[in-house]
Amino acid sequence: MSTISQAGQRINALLDENSFVEIGALVTARATDFNLKQTETPSDGVITGYGVIDGNLVYVYSQDASVLNGTVGEMHAKKIANLYDLAMKTGAPVIGLLDSAGLRLQEATDALNGFGEVYLKQTMASGVIPQITAVFGNCGGGLAVIPGLTDFTFMEADKAKLFVNSPNALEGNVITKCDTSSAAFQSEETGIVDVVADEASILAQIRQLISMLPANNAEIAVSDCTDDLNRGCPDLANCVGDTSIALSQIADDNIFVEVKQNYAKDMVAGFIKLNGATIGAVANRTEVYDEKGEVSEKFDAALSVRGAEKAANFINFCDAFEIPVLSLTNVKGFDATKCSEKGMAKAVAKLTYAFANATVPKVNVVIGKAYGSAYVAMNSKAVGADITMAWPDAEIGTMDAALAAKIICDGQGADAIDACAKEYAELQNNVTSAAKRGYVDQIVEPVDTRKYVIGAFEMLATKSEGRPEKKHGTV
Repeated sequence: MSTISQAGQRINALLDENSFVEIGALVTARATDFNLKQTETPSDGVITGYGVIDGNLVYVYSQDASVLNGTVGEMHAKKIANLYDLAMKTGAPVIGLLDSAGLRLQEATDALNGFGEVYLKQTMASGVIPQITAVFGNCGGGLAVIPGLTDFTFMEADKAKLFVNSPNALEGNVITKCDTSSAAFQSEETGIVDVVADEASILAQIRQLISMLPANNAEIAVSDCTDDLNRGCPDLANCVGDTSIALSQIADDNIFVEVKQNYAKDMVAGFIKLNGATIGAVANRTEVYDEKGEVSEKFDAALSVRGAEKAANFINFCDAFEIPVLSLTNVKGFDATKCSEKGMAKAVAKLTYAFANATVPKVNVVIGKAYGSAYVAMNSKAVGADITMAWPDAEIGTMDAALAAKIICDGQGADAIDACAKEYAELQNNVTSAAKRGYVDQIVEPVDTRKYVIGAFEMLATKSEGRPEKKHGTV
């Protein structure tokens, strides 16, 4: 590496020791306007190359803010585009470490064309190799499209800024009023950012994520398993509310790598390993526990617009990379507000489409309530789940028994309604009723969930399922 700048230090901290090989170290800007020729541009403001993470090949580019503020010019962009070409040829992930003031104004249309070249490479790579970005400084304007085109984005908690328009450029807003460029806003409100942390933690978590992912869409992500395949989960029944905890209990070595942690917390998404194989998991959530083990947030057991979109996007990624999908279902209906109604039908359609369209092995475990079309959208057997399990006290039906009784026995007394509700629960919502009709394949005790899910995915390992011939769907 030509100089150990902060950009270079980040690469060294990310990769296995002494594994980085730089490519294009001598590339500099070609433009000469505005006396740019008189300005030293080492590596043209971006260090590019390859190395390994836990022995796995990865390609990395790291923008150097000490060189023209890390701005993107013609050669800067070409270096990133060339890195993508290599990654596509060899089938390995690309990791971008972003710290840039944006477009290099001195290079005008050459720089603009460079942006477009990078966008094109990202688009071609989407669904072929994993793409990860981490924002450590500024990432504004057209540069903000780059993390939007990647699969996973990390963002430094305090110094990083991610925006298309700066906060002060938004009508009626100033940065002191609402910092729309902050990590908090981009992770909680836009859903672009998966993880917010300090720099060292981000680099460590990228390494962990790489260990979960296949190198490309033709590789299966499998590693050795040291956990007991028959291990029981005695506390799992208590985790119906916070399913991020439930997933960590089911997982090999209790490791759950969650994505979009701060966005749409009513829906959990992330990766676990089961018998060494990477599984993508989505789950409804009604409670969030803090570090003290206390409930910090509560949600209705309802699908939200953001939650449905979050899950749909994650399932699409898993299907593209042949990662099986596990769902934990506990949902009574849809978020019922005027605001959510604006996008609810489309969001649920996307979720339904994602589950139905995915050809990877799909297992659903009903851990709580499963009512109405919200349940149908959550990886039910009707939309293509290969195996559906349910806990003994799960409820599967059109709606809550008490509400159904009020409709059925409208105008009758309270005793009649109560009796009707009890009968409805026994006949219609009982999990056994669903199992008798073939909508549930297995009723399993919560403690045994891990071993049954592992068994199901092992059975489905050779699954092959076709779809009608078409260019692509339109949902």
